[in-house]
Amino acid sequence: MTSLNRVAERAFISTVAYTDPFGEVTLDALVTDPAGVTRRVPAFWAGGDAWKVRYASPLAGEHTLVTACSDPANAGLHAQTATITVSEAAERSPLYAHGPLTVTGDQRHFEHADGTPFFWLGDTWWMGLCGRLRWPEEFGQLAADRLAKGFSVVQIVAGLYPDMPAFDPRGANEAGFPWTEGFGTIRPEYFDRVDERLAYLIDVGLMPCLVGAWGYFVGWMGVHRLKAHWRYLLARYAAYPMVWCVAGESNLPYYLAEGFPYDDRAAVTQWTDVARYIRAIDPWQRPLSIHPTGLGRLSSRGAIDDESLIEFDMLQTGHGNREVLAPTVDTLLWSLGQSPTMPVLNSEVAYEGLMGTITTDTQRLMFWASVLSGACGHTYGANGIWQCNRAGQPHGASPHGGNYGVTPWEEAMAYPGSGQLGWAKGLLCGYDWWRFESHPEWAELTGEPSDSHDRAYCAGLADQVRFIYAPSRRALRPAALSGEWRATAYDPATGQATPLGAVVDGQVCEPPAGEAPDWLLVLEGHLV
Repeated sequence: MTSLNRVAERAFISTVAYTDPFGEVTLDALVTDPAGVTRRVPAFWAGGDAWKVRYASPLAGEHTLVTACSDPANAGLHAQTATITVSEAAERSPLYAHGPLTVTGDQRHFEHADGTPFFWLGDTWWMGLCGRLRWPEEFGQLAADRLAKGFSVVQIVAGLYPDMPAFDPRGANEAGFPWTEGFGTIRPEYFDRVDERLAYLIDVGLMPCLVGAWGYFVGWMGVHRLKAHWRYLLARYAAYPMVWCVAGESNLPYYLAEGFPYDDRAAVTQWTDVARYIRAIDPWQRPLSIHPTGLGRLSSRGAIDDESLIEFDMLQTGHGNREVLAPTVDTLLWSLGQSPTMPVLNSEVAYEGLMGTITTDTQRLMFWASVLSGACGHTYGANGIWQCNRAGQPHGASPHGGNYGVTPWEEAMAYPGSGQLGWAKGLLCGYDWWRFESHPEWAELTGEPSDSHDRAYCAGLADQVRFIYAPSRRALRPAALSGEWRATAYDPATGQATPLGAVVDGQVCEPPAGEAPDWLLVLEGHLV
């Protein structure tokens, strides 16, 4: 028995000995729920002669299962039956209690299956499934810190990593690598270790955004093997409440390729084929996206040939300080104006501490400018965490030489930007943030701007609440106000609130005392 949305597992034993079970046979389960809906659920090879099916449902009652094997002569796998009973037991994790994510009716945000709004505050743990972030103590420590700060998503790669060659020892976990040398076959023991980590994240309330592989693996593995890789991921994890990213930097070749870097359109076409396959066989149709590189269009829309295959747009707009603001805002606004309409968020930008140069205030700048311009959330990154640096054992050199910094993950965990973005999310979540609309005309900054994007970023509900972010410490002049509004100035670095009393249309509001180069103004109600 299992509870609503919680994963149930059924095992089956092959009666045929295969040389390569993963490559020679496939197994599906046809599962019919109490409403009469039947899903074709891929099963996975669990090692030896064992195969497993994982299933979850928001419907209580009896669910019937019949297996279908590509080898009908295998009596242990073909035409086997089972029953899964789903109860209405209470769940503690919000990802189980409220159900997996879906896209809202306006195609701009995420919500749980039961309609509860979901604010995406992501953290980037690209290599978080490798052995350098030790399980369970270190993995649990990082998860607890992010959960306490208000993060809701972890972006994590399924073993085929960036910034290293294939089968580099730095990418192994306690059980080795996800594939045998030469990509001959999958290694279930690797994914047994992955199971523990992903299930833990979901149990504590951090949703995995699982990245299938880094983009250049398509040149090493080919489309056929990557489809098999993704079928295996779907079989093991599609029943869990998570979302998919087809590939990381899907349009970037391997770092040592002649002419690197360039926009690899052949790889984009190949990854589009893989995305179409994922969409075709995912029994639950979890939200799907693809991660672009910082070349060409800095959007998922430029990293796939068929935009209808993805349901949300993951931007990557560069690593730097204030110079990254213009491409961030411009790409976001461009994507929001495209068809099909979909939620948009920056999934990689300006990692705090990268190369020792990217500052904390840049994290706030990217968050507030993006969210108040219409993003459905934001992803933070800390140098030291994404590559799982350890004290005395940093990730080390990239294939092309050099490295991005040696800060250990424990120190990077304490970078102040993560806490400041958590505070920002908490402040927004005190209001109906999912109903906010962007209105740049609601305020202007006084004085001379420092660049073309040094302007007021405004969003909210016209007659109820308005958030106005100033990326520099210039005074703000709110506009289009009817009557008096209650104003509060915030230092976004400390969270310190300074009441400004009642303000009216056109009244100049001064930034609060403090050293932060930016500030936030929140206007509430109209008092008359």
